[in-house]
Order: sequence, then C-alpha cells, then structure tokens
Amino acid sequence: MPIQEVEKIWMNGKLVNWDDARIHVLTHALHYGSGVFEGIRCYCTEKGPAVFRLRDHIQRLHDSAKIYRMKVPYSVDELCKATKDLIRVNKLKECYIRPIVFRSYGEMGLSPLKAPIDTSIAVWPWGTYLGEDGLKNGIKAKISSVQRISPNILPSSAKATGQYINSILAKLEVLDCGYDEAIMLDFRGFVSEGPGENIFMVKDSVLYTPPVHASILPGITRDSVKEIASDFGVCIRETDIARNMLYNADEAFYTGTAAEITPIRQIDGIELGPPGPTTKKIQRKFFDTVKGKDRQYEKWLDYV
Repeated sequence: MPIQEVEKIWMNGKLVNWDDARIHVLTHALHYGSGVFEGIRCYCTEKGPAVFRLRDHIQRLHDSAKIYRMKVPYSVDELCKATKDLIRVNKLKECYIRPIVFRSYGEMGLSPLKAPIDTSIAVWPWGTYLGEDGLKNGIKAKISSVQRISPNILPSSAKATGQYINSILAKLEVLDCGYDEAIMLDFRGFVSEGPGENIFMVKDSVLYTPPVHASILPGITRDSVKEIASDFGVCIRETDIARNMLYNADEAFYTGTAAEITPIRQIDGIELGPPGPTTKKIQRKFFDTVKGKDRQYEKWLDYV
C-alpha cells in the first residue's frame, strides 16, 4: 500500500522534513535487522484525534528493545508526547503511526553493542490493511508452509524488524496461490498467527486463540478483543489449536493494529461463511470504541 507523504517526521528528538528523514547506507539495522518497532493507529473522534493504546504500544517498544539489549534513548512518556506532537504538527485527524528504534551507522558486524541507537517516529494516512471489503465480508486465508519462528530461534514476543522476513515469505506464498492472507503454524505444527496479525476462532459459542507459547506476538488488539469478549460474557480459551479445528470453526477472524478486526470467510478453500454474530459484535464494539462512540473503554484512547 503506497505511503502518503506528510510534512514532518520525528527523528532523535527533532522534527525534520519528510524528504530529509534519511539514514546512512551502512546503518547496522539495514544489514542485520537490528531494530524494533511498533504499529499504532490514531482515529478521528468527536473529541479530536485519539491514539489507541499509545502507552501500551510504546511500552512494548521498550520491552522489545530490552530483549535485543538496546537502550532506548527516550522514555515512554517522551515518546508518547513526541507522537502526539507529530500528529498535531502534521494536522492529521487520523493516521498510522510507526515508531522505530534501531542500531545506526558507526559499527558493523555481529557484536553491535557500540552501534549508536537512533529513534524515529513517522505518521501518515493509511487505510484498511486487508481492504474495506475484507472488513465487511471477510477474506480468504491459507495455511502457509512457512513456519512461524520458534521462540528458541528468535524471541517471538519481540516486535523486531529482522523477524518480519519470516512473515514476508509466508505472505508472498499465499498471495501467489490467490489468497488474501496467511496463517502460520508454530514449530510444533499448531496454529500460531498471521504474518502480522493474531488469530481467533469461534466454535459452539466459545472463542479460541493460540497461547503465548505458540510463538505469537502478544498483540495489543488481541488483548483488547479478549477484554471486550469477556465483558460480553463470551467464554475465551487460550489453547493450542490444530489446523483441522480451523476448518470446522463457526467463525474466525484476525486482529491487529493494521488489520483491526478482519473476518476470515475461507481457509484453504474450505468455506466458513460470512462474518458470524460473535465476530460482528466484537468488531462493532471495537470500532465504536476506537472512534470514541462508546465510552466503556475510553481508557484506551489517548486524545491528541
């Protein structure tokens, strides 16, 4: 999806022009994937732009950096403020937000501790990741032959730049087969997640999602959906899911900052049908929340 340019990007504590936000070709992260990042959304509400769970995202950025032994030069409070300042200066009512912390130019090789740490935040208008039709009617998913990284190979709980090569391979494979999105299995053969989304399924009115030990990234939207569903009185089970359980599911959907709540209508050519009642109920509550129409979960909104 093309990036729509805006005026300013935040880099190491300063606002710079979009075209001036550049790095050196020998930046460590470019060669070794030594960076961590977040994907965050800001929504238009009646009270102005509001960032969804901003502090939780920035805290996860810090947590990811800690796993990779990177000292973030800015506190959670400083990055939250910088994010809101950046949205204001670019005069955006809603946008996608991409903070990134990475090992910069000055050191090469696999012992990177002397490499400088750079921090940037970019914001830009970005629509629905898997399409408006997908949000409404559901998408076609395929289980990929590309296995999700094992936590003993790379820390799946960290949102690190280099780890997404794994996701790209899965995504490209299923696109070549005519599907919209991938479903990845973990190192044991159980359902893990999508290339950039967590996954849920409904069977006999019970909501299932893979546990953390299934090599998932513990998603912030995933956590929100669990709370929403629980408040609705839906029984939720975090448990290992075999692929055949997906085929017999009553409903299934992806969750994530980019994907939001996207229903799955078909898996490996097996029809699950149009979005079901549980999916639609959770989806409706989620969008009412992020757009400020439902105050029950206003704690998740950080007004700009």
